[in-house]
Amino acid sequence: MTRHLYLTRHGEASPDGTGLTENGRRQAALLGERLKDVPFAAVHHGPLPRAAQTAHLIGEHLTGVRPQVHEAAGDYVPYVPGPGELPAEVAGHYARFFDPVTPEEREEGARLAAQALELFTGPAEETRHELVVTHNFLVGWLVRHALDAPAWRWLGINHANAALTVIRYAPGRPSSVLLYNDVSHLPTELRWTGFPPELHV
Repeated sequence: MTRHLYLTRHGEASPDGTGLTENGRRQAALLGERLKDVPFAAVHHGPLPRAAQTAHLIGEHLTGVRPQVHEAAGDYVPYVPGPGELPAEVAGHYARFFDPVTPEEREEGARLAAQALELFTGPAEETRHELVVTHNFLVGWLVRHALDAPAWRWLGINHANAALTVIRYAPGRPSSVLLYNDVSHLPTELRWTGFPPELHV
């Protein structure tokens, strides 16, 4: 049966990373208002406070479902490209990006990324709607998987705070990205928080 996977990045986080700013709480509440009529079978969120708080603020607008923490919805590097895998023009830039990632973090990220694909993607036993409140990297990983893009192509997919992406998985059909990075439920001043001005669209 068909699975509709709703993805969102947590709301704007406080500088110390302990939770949401006032803007972040507003973003989460507005997204919850937008999603209030969706018959969610499950709401998953990562273990960090900014994702947990976002999920619970959204959950205040939903009926019949309680947010549940899952480590596969957390903040991690899902895939590190091997030598020669990246296009030459971006290889140097991304090599510096991955330098701080330890071998242990690479292994754990790969494990969690595989688990996320197993848990959150593909058709379901019954028609269902699921929400995953997560982080920028995992949204990129799941979107690139839905498009059958190379594994490294999660890089460069930026997701705004409390924006909405929806992917449809139906039996016998390729996955479809129905909506990507939609912020129509947010006023202008709450869009693209956390990104430099040149990325605001």
